[in-house]
Amino acid sequence: MDIKKNVENGMNAAIEHLEKELNSIRTGRANPAILDGVRVSVYGTEMGIKDIASITAPEPRTIQITLFDKSNVDATAKAIQTSDLGMMPNVDGSIIRITIPAMDQDQRVKMAKKCHEFGEQGKISIRHERAEGNKTARKEKADGNISEDLEKKLEKEIQDLTDKYCKKCDELTKAKEKEIMTI
Repeated sequence: MDIKKNVENGMNAAIEHLEKELNSIRTGRANPAILDGVRVSVYGTEMGIKDIASITAPEPRTIQITLFDKSNVDATAKAIQTSDLGMMPNVDGSIIRITIPAMDQDQRVKMAKKCHEFGEQGKISIRHERAEGNKTARKEKADGNISEDLEKKLEKEIQDLTDKYCKKCDELTKAKEKEIMTI
């Protein structure tokens, strides 16, 4: 039953990717995960902020970045400023603070739509895994490696997995949309 296991692994990867995408969306509250996509040019290479600093949320609307090496402060502040997050960092020694601005209703609606789009992309990935699994099962049957009954059983199990993971996508998306729309 390697086919089912491979399909489930692919679906798990799609869910993990969706969770990462949803965490990168601004909600109006401080969430250190929104900085995960910001890359900083330090030591001759591009690195994530979490690789060169400790990131915390000491207050509901403040993110604090404490750099391990004080010489990276300017590069980090510039990377945050030029990112598409729309935030202005305040530098204080080796600490950078970001105050998360309150979102207006239009911004909330845009972010909720973005969540929905990410959720749909997640479901598309899951359905793709289903199609690949079913294709593999049909090929195995055609090659004579499995019986028709086993092929049908696999297709049903794969469909059950698809339903389960699509439902999980919907739950994650709805929870994030609710978080965004809550003032």
